[in-house]
Amino acid sequence: MSQNGTLMGFVHRRRRGAELFLLVLALAVGIGAYAAVGLGVEGSVPADLVAYGGWLTALIVASHVTVRLVAPYADPVLLPLVAALNGLGLAVLHRLDLTYEAIGNDQHTFARQQLIWMTLGVVLFVATMFLLRDHRSLQRLTYTSGLAGIVLLVLPFLPVIGSAKNGAKIWIYIAGFSFQPGEVAKVLLVIAFSGYLVLHRDALALAGRRVVFVDLPRGRDLGPILAMFGISMMILVLQNDLGSSLLFFGLFLVMLYVATERPGWLVVGGLLFAAGALAAYTFVGNVQNRFNFWLHPLDYYDQTPGSGQLVEAMFGMGWGGLIGRGLGNGFPERVPFAYSDFILSTIGEELGLTAVMAIVLCYGLIVERALRIALISRDGFGKLMAVGLAAIFALQVFVVIGGVTGLIPLTGLTTPFLSYGGSSLVANWVVIALLLRISDQARRPAPRLDPVDDGAADSEHTQVVKLR
Repeated sequence: MSQNGTLMGFVHRRRRGAELFLLVLALAVGIGAYAAVGLGVEGSVPADLVAYGGWLTALIVASHVTVRLVAPYADPVLLPLVAALNGLGLAVLHRLDLTYEAIGNDQHTFARQQLIWMTLGVVLFVATMFLLRDHRSLQRLTYTSGLAGIVLLVLPFLPVIGSAKNGAKIWIYIAGFSFQPGEVAKVLLVIAFSGYLVLHRDALALAGRRVVFVDLPRGRDLGPILAMFGISMMILVLQNDLGSSLLFFGLFLVMLYVATERPGWLVVGGLLFAAGALAAYTFVGNVQNRFNFWLHPLDYYDQTPGSGQLVEAMFGMGWGGLIGRGLGNGFPERVPFAYSDFILSTIGEELGLTAVMAIVLCYGLIVERALRIALISRDGFGKLMAVGLAAIFALQVFVVIGGVTGLIPLTGLTTPFLSYGGSSLVANWVVIALLLRISDQARRPAPRLDPVDDGAADSEHTQVVKLR
């Protein structure tokens, strides 16, 4: 027993030491990139480097201390990965701020605002870790979370607070602040899907008709996927938001397949996706434009709407090559919305393909750690929730990076932890908190049960018999 406990304690200390080392590296990436931006653009180290570095370090240290206090067995890799991505994103936004200020553009406070949003995200991260001591308590909120998620998706349709931006009606304005409710809705829908599928996966796993070695689901069980397909199409048609539509439908399909282990659901989902894509291309002008820009980008370069954004991004990444032009030595301002949808093109131009590959690797590690958490989780709700949160990152990163690099049509989603956007940043910090909470529950050693002495047990039994 003593030897076993000593070994587990040694492994636990090694994990914490590795996490601390990785956090130092992550801070070095963020603060070093911020200093490199000042040297590349202005020829000197930024005057506020100490204040900026201190603020960023305080946020990451607060997150680390919180995890050590309330989730000591949580995954030691997730937080350093997030810290590195968030720090790099802030540095790139600062680089764009300096350029916009130099050319007379009034949009030059993205980095400062993003740091404020990061502070709010860390505050909610800490609050989630302290208040949510057991992720299984969220299962009681299955239908409440689902209803709240649908209400949030409907809010942009309201005439007073709903607002359209860049063609997509996905924003609400309250008291002078803009917010994208779909970012919160995706977290709530993961909780709702997880609770629903835990209760109904046995019925949904039943096979119906067999077609070409694939067992299709029963017709009576098609209601949930048809409902989710309808919601996704509503988002696409009414909100003109292709990215969120793909994200929500893909999220539910992945979780449904993992819960039932039936390939038939993938077949049904694929057919619904193909039908929806064809209908959207035929009847929704925005979707048709995105496909045309993707297939023939140079033909629509000078048109409005056109493919100038995509073409400039591809030219910039091509000019960056393998190692990039260096921070401050490119022309990312030529790409519209380089601070949000196309921040990866800025990184590709100034830091090269090497940095892009490193970022993709970081996202891949986040997804891998989330799936590892799902594998070792001891309860079905935690498994499905971890899979859903992993799917959020995987699908969003795929459609964003695929759109920027020309692999698939543009969808308009933000790059997690890199792009400018308070709604996305805050929601993603909460997602990481939920993953760490599930991880701590899964990695925590089971309570030790000492063997009962036979003599003592017989004595207690004799005393009970005498009392009777």
